[in-house]
Amino acid sequence: MKENEIKALVDEAFLARERAYVPYSHFRVGAALLTKQGRVYHGCNIENASYTPTNCAERTAVFKAVYEGEREFAAIAIVSDSKNPTAPCGVCRQVLAEFCEADMPVICANRDGEYEIMTLSALIPMVFTKKDMEE
Repeated sequence: MKENEIKALVDEAFLARERAYVPYSHFRVGAALLTKQGRVYHGCNIENASYTPTNCAERTAVFKAVYEGEREFAAIAIVSDSKNPTAPCGVCRQVLAEFCEADMPVICANRDGEYEIMTLSALIPMVFTKKDMEE
């Protein structure tokens, strides 16, 4: 990806972060998932008093995109309120692996827009996929 494309996707994730529902942790996260066709799906974290039903920004974006019929993704950007670039949690990594290619860029940004780029396979090596369920 080109630098301007990366920054544009990070900016989209910042917009998504503004919609976070975080009355308990007050830790906002936004995600912007880019399809191979160039469409962007936004997601934010949505908390619940029971915590277990809380949904992360990355999964919100993926589930929205899949519901709309998308199945091919080019990149995802994630931003949070942290001073450190925030990577997806383990559950989100597994969900991304279900729908995204191993070499897909995952752009992890901090609250100031500074970012690191990793591939999905670097974030979740030896991932469990549908190939593991074949006989």
